[in-house]
Amino acid sequence: MNWEILLKLLLAMVFGGIIGLEREIGNRPAGFRTHTLVCMGSAVVMMTSEFLITNYTSNPPDPARLGAQVISGIGFLGAGTILKDGSRVRGLTTAASLWVVACIGLAIGVGFYWGALAATLFSYITLVVLKKFENLVPGLRDFEITLEIPNAPGQIAQITNVLAQLNIRIRDIKVDPGEEEETQAYFKLVFPPGMNKHILAAELSRLENIRVLDEED
Repeated sequence: MNWEILLKLLLAMVFGGIIGLEREIGNRPAGFRTHTLVCMGSAVVMMTSEFLITNYTSNPPDPARLGAQVISGIGFLGAGTILKDGSRVRGLTTAASLWVVACIGLAIGVGFYWGALAATLFSYITLVVLKKFENLVPGLRDFEITLEIPNAPGQIAQITNVLAQLNIRIRDIKVDPGEEEETQAYFKLVFPPGMNKHILAAELSRLENIRVLDEED
């Protein structure tokens, strides 16, 4: 039925858009439109499988074949969102959300609406609520921050003193001297309960000639 095709595509837009919106707000590599398109494309694939079965009854194809190609093929798109920035690897969660959105689209395309709805809700809870939960549990998650500091002795010691006062544990430090008067330092940290990057950035900004380059989670 034509109305059912429109309904499935609309649900794919909405469900994929919900997850994509969370990624868009966080300024991640793949956001609202990317997730929406992936979910709709997956739904179209499953509807195409149903169409082939309906119209080629003499020799019906395997209905799961096209869907299986979506699940494996989405890895190429997900890999494009994974970026290595200095000592950090970013985009893993976005890649996982793209894969989940593709599966949600497949569920919608085959008419498994309640499963698609439940997966959307739980995925959104994972991305939004559990992220806050990670921030509250000490040692559960590493945080990384990049600083631009003067290329002079004693700068790292100033920063570590501030971290010690805030009860922030240091997991790793990497310094890239470069050839300029300024250098970049990468810190991998474990925050105590109630601490976040914005509070830390405010404290570090009080130090002379030290600038926070990245305070995104």
